[in-house]
Amino acid sequence: MELRVTDLKCLRGGIPVLDGVSLAVAEGQALILRGPNGIGKTTLLRTLAGLQPAEAGEIAYPAEEGAYASHEDGIKAALSVRENLSFWARVYGRRMDEAVLQAFDLVDLAERPAATLSSGQKRRLGLARLGVIGRKVLFLDEPTISLDRFSVKLFADFLRDQHLAKGGIAVIATHIDLGLEAPELDLAPFRAAPEVAGGSYEAFL
Repeated sequence: MELRVTDLKCLRGGIPVLDGVSLAVAEGQALILRGPNGIGKTTLLRTLAGLQPAEAGEIAYPAEEGAYASHEDGIKAALSVRENLSFWARVYGRRMDEAVLQAFDLVDLAERPAATLSSGQKRRLGLARLGVIGRKVLFLDEPTISLDRFSVKLFADFLRDQHLAKGGIAVIATHIDLGLEAPELDLAPFRAAPEVAGGSYEAFL
């Protein structure tokens, strides 16, 4: 399995953001997206995940294997930690793997309602969803927001030892060093023509 992107042109609100993006990520590898705020990292990830159409170019990977995760936690406050993970597992037709609780240091919080968690604990729970959905190609948008160093390491260990080691792929937009041995792609050379970038659209990039 491979993620391959050729001459991709991405738009947001009808305005070109990135143009000519080409990349390839093999099974078991990650790619880190770099660039200043507003360059279009979120737009690229959402386009790769199929959440918005590309203006031009080709994206090739098994569509049923893709999943996008933003910095939003996507949890149900009234459900417990375990119930949240079980819910997401069922949505994807799977059974929850209890090992995910250990991987994200959630064992002692398993029966706690999500509403009572701290922001960092909620973030760990949100990221733990990635361990129960069974998708091979992950598009991750600033996944470590609200995480302390210990939790960042937990997440990096999960990506390296449980996702990538089992043949998964990850494309990650982050300003944090996750300690992964992964190539980086600077999006600055792919910025669309300056006369159509920025302005009121920057909040959506």
